Amino acid sequence: MKTRVIWRGIAVLLASGWLSGAASVALAQDKYPSRPIRMIVPYPPGGSTDPTGRAFAAWLSEAFGQQVVVDNRPGAGATIGHGLGAKATPDGYTILLGTSGGLATSPALGAKLPYDPVRDFTPIGLAVYTPFLLAVHPGLPAANLKEFIALGKVPPARINFASPGVGTPNHLGAELLKSMVGFQFVHVPYKGGAPAMVDLLAGRAQATFGGIPYIGPHAKAGKLRAIAIGHATRVASWPDTPAVAETLPGFTNTTWFGLLAPAGTPRVVVDRINAEMKKAVANAEFVKQLDAIGLLPASSTPEEFRAMIKTELARWTKVIKQAGITAESAQ
Repeated sequence: MKTRVIWRGIAVLLASGWLSGAASVALAQDKYPSRPIRMIVPYPPGGSTDPTGRAFAAWLSEAFGQQVVVDNRPGAGATIGHGLGAKATPDGYTILLGTSGGLATSPALGAKLPYDPVRDFTPIGLAVYTPFLLAVHPGLPAANLKEFIALGKVPPARINFASPGVGTPNHLGAELLKSMVGFQFVHVPYKGGAPAMVDLLAGRAQATFGGIPYIGPHAKAGKLRAIAIGHATRVASWPDTPAVAETLPGFTNTTWFGLLAPAGTPRVVVDRINAEMKKAVANAEFVKQLDAIGLLPASSTPEEFRAMIKTELARWTKVIKQAGITAESAQ
């Protein structure tokens, strides 16, 4: 009797198409990927985001035997690309190279966004860190971080701190210093990193936080002085530059990128991509590519990456609130 009821239930499911549909989904996931994958990169070519996306896209293409196509979707502080990634079909054929700007600092500003950084994504894994060097003009009498902080504590504030704009990670690094030690500065926002660098090199600004690809060559040429690095620890490419955290425990000002998929993407897909990401950052040649553009390889489980996004969002929300920065002022 029980057997007859079970078979009658299976027949109903077959007639409704539910069972065959579920079987098809399972089969498709077993064969994933069976067609090209789109990787949204929320910045234009150049910088460090685009080459990071292309490096991982090339690795995944070779590993999967299917092309992973980079789709650059810049604009609105990376939020346009993140919005497209959030709204894509959750079938594993659209993934996003998410950034700390799009997932933490922009949402922390309180701007109205077309996505929720936690609810609308399925994290796959952390990919890289982009450490920020704290650099000063050689004319500033500060050979190290302690001397720099001491200068910033002598009123009136006489350190012009350059950044690519209000609310950028470069700016927020200075605000974090202020919140931790009472460091005072005059924030000078520019319309991008290039004009900020021009004034810093000319001595019209005295300090900035900036990525290794931009600050490094000028520091090695003696045109700027790198006094600290915003990563949690020293990095191999700058072994003699101490981390800010060596003087101020808990300080980090490092951007990061990772891969995400739309919420609801099957776990089997997430795990498949995550496994290949871990293989990539364990490969010496792949790491060499990242090192050439000032990036540190990283990895995580999907759960660790989700926790990191939440932590970073909370941390920068606090800094932004203390600094009185609003979404309107960051426009």
